[in-house]
Amino acid sequence: MIIRLIVDVLWLYLLVLFAYSLLSWFRLAYDSPWLKVQRVLSMLCEPVLGRVRRMLPTANVGAATVDLSGIVVFIAIFVIIQILE
Repeated sequence: MIIRLIVDVLWLYLLVLFAYSLLSWFRLAYDSPWLKVQRVLSMLCEPVLGRVRRMLPTANVGAATVDLSGIVVFIAIFVIIQILE
C-alpha cells in the first residue's frame, strides 16, 4: 500500500515536471495568470533540477546550451516507478 502511494506521488511529480518544462518554453507577460502557475511549478521542480544541474555538465549544441536536467530527472523517476511496480 505504501509502495502504491509512492508510485502515485512520483507519477504526479512527473506530471508537474512535464507542465513546468512546457511552460518554460514560453515568455509569459508579467500580468499573465500562467506566470503564477509557473512560479508554483518552479518552487516544486527547481530544488530537484538544480541539484541535477550541478552534477551534470551542460550540452552545447552549436551556439546554444541545452539543459538536460529535466530529461535526466524524468528518466530517473520513470525508472524508479518501473522498479517499484
